[in-house]
Amino acid sequence: MPPKNKSAVKRKAASEPQSDDEATQSASKKAKVSNDSPESAVAANGQPTNKALPVNISFPPRLAGTIRLSTWNICSLASASKKGFKFYVEAEDPDVLVLTETKVNEVPVDPFLTSRFPHCTWAISSKKTYSGTAVLSKHKPLSVDTKLPGHPDPSSVKGRIITVEFPGCYIVATYVTNAGQGLKTLKEKNTWNEHFTTYIRDLDKKKPVIWMGDLNVAPTAIDLANAKSNWNKTPGYTKDETEAFQNILNPPESAAGVGKFVDVWRQNHPEDKHYTYFSYRFNCRTKGLGWRLDMFVVSERLVEKVKMCEIRSEIYGASDHVPVVMEIESDVVTGS
Repeated sequence: MPPKNKSAVKRKAASEPQSDDEATQSASKKAKVSNDSPESAVAANGQPTNKALPVNISFPPRLAGTIRLSTWNICSLASASKKGFKFYVEAEDPDVLVLTETKVNEVPVDPFLTSRFPHCTWAISSKKTYSGTAVLSKHKPLSVDTKLPGHPDPSSVKGRIITVEFPGCYIVATYVTNAGQGLKTLKEKNTWNEHFTTYIRDLDKKKPVIWMGDLNVAPTAIDLANAKSNWNKTPGYTKDETEAFQNILNPPESAAGVGKFVDVWRQNHPEDKHYTYFSYRFNCRTKGLGWRLDMFVVSERLVEKVKMCEIRSEIYGASDHVPVVMEIESDVVTGS
């Protein structure tokens, strides 16, 4: 796809970012918009500290011959829509947009989204206003699936995974199960990881895979701010979870004939301590205390076709997560 003119969107309105409350609480107040530029204040880890979306949002045009993909945990579509969600989507203009933690109870009727993305799939949880994943695409898929084969509890998977097959690859979008406060659901997380690992390896034998979304794991110590105090105590950074992730990237010798995968952003930024999630509590955004939970993981044979992968660090305030984007050669998706 040829590059488009540099997109720039000026926000017309926004809602006040929630202050240290859970993101699920309703935010109906009108709010003033932050006039600070993303560069005006930077945390020790090098990321901006703004708590509302910038007034002006713009990004460089996509590279010629590439497709742009974006993933964003929006922590409720209803809430994010009041705080600038659409301004980001308009400025980014991705070809494929994955949304996680949508918390929708039925397929949204939103002309803004359907006019941009004619091919939309919404995976909705069995629980009301809980989890939820969406794949919004400008390109028509060959097939779509919302199941995790072999998982013993299909209802727990509902709303957490969408597999979209294109001529050149599979895109697997996930909002991965959380290990729970006090690791009370670590067993369920391990069950997910067991079956997901088998699944993504099986897909990779057919076509290369782009796995994107909120993976709910900080892979290594540099992927969260306080690694030592969180190790084996906090969901997302336990021995079980990190080993399961590493086993997908680099399968053990016992897994003969299984392909490797690559954590794209980390490969491109081996030393950076940048994060995609900053809790609304404890002033984490200002302090630069976060976790890198949202990412792109691709089949190793696709790595040379990736042209860009970046964390949109300034896009904070509509959610407690920020988006991650990747550009990859168009033929990976279109097959030609």
